[in-house]
Amino acid sequence: MNYSDKPWIKKYDGEVPEIIKIPNISLVDLFNRSVRANKNSVCTIFKDQVYTYCEIEELSNRVAAYLISKGIQKGDRVGISLPNTATFVIYYYGILKTGGVVMALNPAYRPNEVQSLAAESGIKILILSTEFYQEIKAVQDQTAIESMIVVGREDEHLLSPDILSKDVLDEVLERPVSIDVGPDDPAVFQYSGGTTGEPKCAVGLHRNLVANVYQFDQWLVNTNPGEETVLVAIPAYHVYGMVLGMHLAIKMGARMVLVSNPGDLDSLLKAIEKHHVTVFPGVPNLYDAINRYPPVLEGRYDLSSIKACISGSATLPVSVKQEFETLTHGHLVEGYGLSEAPTATHCNPILGENREGSIGLPLPNVDCRVVDIETGQHKVPVGEIGELIIHGPQVMAGYHQKPEETALAIREGWLYTGDIVRMDSEGYFYLVDRKKDVIKVGGFQVWPNEVEAVILLHPKVREVAVAGVINHRGAEVVKAWIVPQPDTNCTEDEIKTYCAEFLTKYKIPKFVSFRESLPRTRVGKILRRVLVAEDKQANQ
Repeated sequence: MNYSDKPWIKKYDGEVPEIIKIPNISLVDLFNRSVRANKNSVCTIFKDQVYTYCEIEELSNRVAAYLISKGIQKGDRVGISLPNTATFVIYYYGILKTGGVVMALNPAYRPNEVQSLAAESGIKILILSTEFYQEIKAVQDQTAIESMIVVGREDEHLLSPDILSKDVLDEVLERPVSIDVGPDDPAVFQYSGGTTGEPKCAVGLHRNLVANVYQFDQWLVNTNPGEETVLVAIPAYHVYGMVLGMHLAIKMGARMVLVSNPGDLDSLLKAIEKHHVTVFPGVPNLYDAINRYPPVLEGRYDLSSIKACISGSATLPVSVKQEFETLTHGHLVEGYGLSEAPTATHCNPILGENREGSIGLPLPNVDCRVVDIETGQHKVPVGEIGELIIHGPQVMAGYHQKPEETALAIREGWLYTGDIVRMDSEGYFYLVDRKKDVIKVGGFQVWPNEVEAVILLHPKVREVAVAGVINHRGAEVVKAWIVPQPDTNCTEDEIKTYCAEFLTKYKIPKFVSFRESLPRTRVGKILRRVLVAEDKQANQ
């Protein structure tokens, strides 16, 4: 048995083919096809705001016309810093219709974070909510941002007044949008830690995202076109939410229920019950929170409509899977993906066998190998660990303006993931470790260097190391090990409060430990892995 035999094919659900015919189209084409097929069907639901497919088409056309009137040309980057709302969906497709590239940002990013990402990616126009406008305006002159479009707060259910104003649009709409957007054009920039742990923009082409949508449309064998309701609770500003939430819903002709704050479990559960959600992509800690929520255990919510759930971004504990499936009678399966192949490459079968600890099987049209960690040039025997490399239609074009990093990540068409895995004899893959140092907190990426740079600015800090550790619930969180300046009294709360001024909440260290020194190599490099191992041993 070897990788070329693709043993995983035999474990697919019966309706899933080995090879899927993926049309050579753009995301705009995909959207237009769905609009023609579903016209007056509901497309988005956000709280009490409902839009049909035709209405989303009209509003996104207005956005496109407006952006073109503001100077956006094909290939220009346009930033969206919004939560999961219909407004996000409308602006997203409006950008694509101009031939622009979506650069989606977490709306919780602090000004210095936005400044850094906007400057590096070359964002020309930024779309953001009113509550963050003044903060971002203060750093605009340090970026390439030419103008900003300010939209209403999410609870006001508003697009920008300019976009909805007929007076403003009369003139620009006289020139209908007719930009030729092709499958090989860039669609999204998604920041990734790559194989080195340094943040960089992965360039996802239209054809990459279209391919992944078609793969999952086939994978979800217990769903039917035009009959599903997809819950988009994972952030749509991340490719996971974009592809397995927004784009998949569009491809399926489904109703898309948008949730901007999944931490509000009552609102989330009411949305599931009210709209009879059938497809629910998410992350393990969200499913776990639902399992443990007293009103759910008391039977106050009816979750029986749920059919299929894809769990990503972290390991799915077997207990969480089993408890959730008992509550809902749906199917919860673990998958695997990365920003460099937006968004997924592996998944456990929806109806077939799920193996404990496995990230599942390679999707149709995906080929995989496990190679030696040192050189990446030699396949290791089946069952042994090595680096996962992937060949498939969803593999990115490369990193924006980083040819050396691109050449390191993509070699002869194969994507080197930096993740250490093994494959069993029947084609199930198991994630063993990460070659890169990037920390994944609830599905979000945290780069240790970024957090370390902030903490080192604190006057009481002499040295610091940051890494991911596993907490008592089995989730990865950020921990900082600090060597304080001599004769200072530095506290954990002081460090966390300081970090909150510069970092998004999930990047702030959950734990802070003070030490007299940090372990280093002979050439002075801090050994993060030693610190992580010590933490693991201390908490066993």
